[in-house]
Amino acid sequence: MNSNFLNEFCRDWLAAWTGNNPEKLISFYAPDIFYKDPAVAKGIRGCEALLAYLKKLLAKNPDWVWQPLEILPTEPGFVLKWQAEIPANGHVITVEGLDIVELREQKISRNEVYFDRSLLLHPTQVNPSSAK
Repeated sequence: MNSNFLNEFCRDWLAAWTGNNPEKLISFYAPDIFYKDPAVAKGIRGCEALLAYLKKLLAKNPDWVWQPLEILPTEPGFVLKWQAEIPANGHVITVEGLDIVELREQKISRNEVYFDRSLLLHPTQVNPSSAK
């Protein structure tokens, strides 16, 4: 994979996670997408189902911000190490995680998301040193 393409793709894709615009975000995904994150451990198949999930998720988190930290190209796509700043309970929680992404015709056909969501499940127990 071309590193310039991956850098631009990740920048635009992560920016689409901010601002509660699920229609923009879903445009990055292939029609037969397989998506998995800690909240949907069995995964979601297809754009229609993913769009329904994203509408709820983004509506709850319109102000979170995602930044790429490291992009590791793979044969079918890339692994992305990212950082998210997520407003919760009067704090901004900083979370790091990884995505495994496969691309087909410049669309995401597989997206598996891995991170520790314990701070998100219990935002009242935020460690002040990990909150901004």
